[in-house]
Amino acid sequence: MSLSLPSSSSAAAAAAASTSGSSSSPAANSSSSTTTSWFSGIVRGRGDKSGTAKLSKSASMASGGSGDYGGPIKGKNQFRGVLFKYGPKSIQVAFKTGEYKQQVIFIGGLTDGLLATDYLEPLAIALDKEKWSLVQLLMSSSYSGFGTSSLKQDAQEIDQLISYLINKENSEGVVLLGHSTGCQDIVYYMGTNAACSRAVRAAILQAPVSDREYKATLPETPAMIDLAANMIKEGRAEELMPREADPCAPISAYRYHSLCAYMGDDDMFSSDLSDDQLKTRLGHMANTPCQVIFSMGDEYVPDYVDKKALVNRLSKAMGGAERVEIEHGNHSLSNRVHEAVQAIIGFVKREGPSGWDDPWS
Repeated sequence: MSLSLPSSSSAAAAAAASTSGSSSSPAANSSSSTTTSWFSGIVRGRGDKSGTAKLSKSASMASGGSGDYGGPIKGKNQFRGVLFKYGPKSIQVAFKTGEYKQQVIFIGGLTDGLLATDYLEPLAIALDKEKWSLVQLLMSSSYSGFGTSSLKQDAQEIDQLISYLINKENSEGVVLLGHSTGCQDIVYYMGTNAACSRAVRAAILQAPVSDREYKATLPETPAMIDLAANMIKEGRAEELMPREADPCAPISAYRYHSLCAYMGDDDMFSSDLSDDQLKTRLGHMANTPCQVIFSMGDEYVPDYVDKKALVNRLSKAMGGAERVEIEHGNHSLSNRVHEAVQAIIGFVKREGPSGWDDPWS
């Protein structure tokens, strides 16, 4: 299925009207309810409800529950919600708007952290109207940590977050929303078959692009790939590359090779991979309802790449994922915010609740 969202469409205008200035969003049925999710009981195994998070009336009002709750957004770049720790590391914190039992988890790309994209603000408002929470997480790879991390580590931390939502927030399931390298995180995580991955009811890949193809346009990349490969052969995979390898952050030989080398661990969306290679890397996503949102003006996709052909091949490799092509959209869709929200909300409403009555089937 393919959807095309040109910037001048009337649908985009409708989305703009429905997602802006929504401070009067209705109050939520918060997780402070006495009803405990059967789903969390299954995951705990013993039905222990002692870990259920309960909010007082005043706390609920302050954090986006009932009472005087004015919606998830207070003002420009000002979110109402709850900041919580989901794991033992100091970086393992997440921010949640709304107190609902259905959550969209946003997973950013390289150098991203909280409030990573412009569409998160209107998305939080739109999700709140549909009684969904938006969760933004920080991982060990957030901000400048990506260079010394890995997809494997990201997957472990995503699993910890979902486990927290199940056991502490009585989650009834989540939708994963990845931006840029966050798309690789989702694909890798869903391939682990971790226990909590069964709580993922759908996945959205926004800007699934090839780091390798972009890096190949930089003159220093070939020599740096050779250096990284030699360091790995010498058993120095976790040692840092020279500063010129990546001016944004310290980066290990392993992570540089993973991002920049042909068939590295992060190499999932390159246009020069064969159909069989794409299917090997992406085929398991056919088991999960999936949407691919591709920016047709993405500045990180080389000009020689046929974007329309690439998104078609990615969708096919994932068993027929829904395709959304946003004309003239840039990498983060900062110039097409309402089209982004329209696509995400439409997909969540169609696919999100599907199968939630029996997520273990």
